[in-house]
Amino acid sequence: MSTTIHSQPFIDQRPGTSGLRKRVRVFQQKHYLENFVQAMFDAIGDTENQTLVIGGDGRFYNETAIQTIVKMAIVNGFKRLIIGQHGLLSTPAASCVIRKYNAFGGVILSASHNPAGQEGDFGIKFNIRNGGPAPESITEAIYQLSQKISSYQIMDCDDISLSETGTQYLQDMQIDIIDPVADYAELMADIFDFPAIRALLCNGRFQMRFDAMHAITGPYAKEILEKRLGAETGTVINGVPQADFAGGHPDPNLTYAAELVEEMFAETGPDFGAASDGDGDRNMILGHGIFVTPSDSLAILAANAELIPAYQKGLKGIARSMPTSQAADRVAQALNISMYETPTGWKFFGNLMDADMVTLCGEESFGTGSNHIREKDGLWAVLFWLNILAIRQQSVSEIVRQHWQKFGRNYYTRHDYEEIPTEFANQLIERLQIQLADLKGKSLNGYIVDYADNFSYHDPVDNSIAENQGIRICFTDGSRIIFRLSGTGTQGATLRVYIEAIEDNPDKLFEDTQTRLKDLIALADELAGIKSITGRTAPTVIT
Repeated sequence: MSTTIHSQPFIDQRPGTSGLRKRVRVFQQKHYLENFVQAMFDAIGDTENQTLVIGGDGRFYNETAIQTIVKMAIVNGFKRLIIGQHGLLSTPAASCVIRKYNAFGGVILSASHNPAGQEGDFGIKFNIRNGGPAPESITEAIYQLSQKISSYQIMDCDDISLSETGTQYLQDMQIDIIDPVADYAELMADIFDFPAIRALLCNGRFQMRFDAMHAITGPYAKEILEKRLGAETGTVINGVPQADFAGGHPDPNLTYAAELVEEMFAETGPDFGAASDGDGDRNMILGHGIFVTPSDSLAILAANAELIPAYQKGLKGIARSMPTSQAADRVAQALNISMYETPTGWKFFGNLMDADMVTLCGEESFGTGSNHIREKDGLWAVLFWLNILAIRQQSVSEIVRQHWQKFGRNYYTRHDYEEIPTEFANQLIERLQIQLADLKGKSLNGYIVDYADNFSYHDPVDNSIAENQGIRICFTDGSRIIFRLSGTGTQGATLRVYIEAIEDNPDKLFEDTQTRLKDLIALADELAGIKSITGRTAPTVIT
């Protein structure tokens, strides 16, 4: 039987770009999760007789939250639930399953690349029927309803079993526990040339390493890379998902994937290396002795898409987030296809893909994807690279260098200042905002300002407007400095500073990135007053 529970609103339940993320202990407050779930179900429309996908990245509190959601879903009229075994579904796999089974939507339980465990972070978001994140109209409705909620209903019953695949029932609601990997693996086999990749991985010479960072992609990588494609056992490291990600920070970058980076830059390191994050939607790509920036990776994938079976007929267009480097723009121009610059957040790409306006898309924050689903997809990007390597029979370094020689190089870096007190972060942005109107035409340390603004985006599909998406200071030589406050953390604020310079001189394509950009890095600090306001003398993370 169902029980009505009286509750009161929590003032902090406004979803960000990737749902609601808080410390686990916040979600463990009485009524906190239930309030948000009820607001979510009320916001998404008529749930009667609908199918709902549920899964998460396996972090602490994942299975507990699923049991609550199941007991609330039946009271809200859902007819069928599709849940990953043990409560597991990577974010790209969840998008795949939503689309394959034509579900009404899905609840994804993850805080992505944020640390996990009892003292770590937890998150929840709703993905709509297309498999992509809910648009702002829904997330805002969820928040507004969360501020008015006075009660919710929940079924008073035992927990369901998540341990075995198969069908079970809670009264007349059908619950299918599925293999979390199978549907996704089949989709990858439809996109890529698996025989060619298998030949590469089994030739006795090629070596690769995939770091799952003790997170969700471990089972996916083992099944696809080692079992289906024949990579040597042990190719996947840190491949068993753990509730606290083994105490690590599952963000695939040069700082947090240090074990992989050290191996790849060793004298006898593997030919190819990659890592993914907590929920499987991000990727880092490395060759022996070389790191491929996410911006360059997107551009190189686009330039080589004709080698991939699913993309041989050509690309409709490319989209990138505004802070992502303009490397892909050069490829789009060469291919004579459309290029779209969007705010950060995958939902903006989803609109373009649903309208068949773009095929590939990417963000500098290690997210790359295509129209095969409506989320970024870490393992997909790894397989894309492997397919290119298998066909071109060149090293990662050779492919990157040839790309720069053909298209020029966009020197690019991101400096993250994590957990800045919110008042300091806001002070930085206010200081920059005040300067914008007077910057055009000014010479700043030898760089002439072409334009300076706070980026706004007019969606060409639904005509929505997104404003205040990041401060841009762009120079006449194509260089850019961009400042944004990230919405993915749970403590204070993260200031992200993006610095880019364009180089076409073939004699200057292979310099050290931080050295090449040192003048712009210094200018960024001067403009924002990072050191003077925050006291920080160096970024927390450099990528």
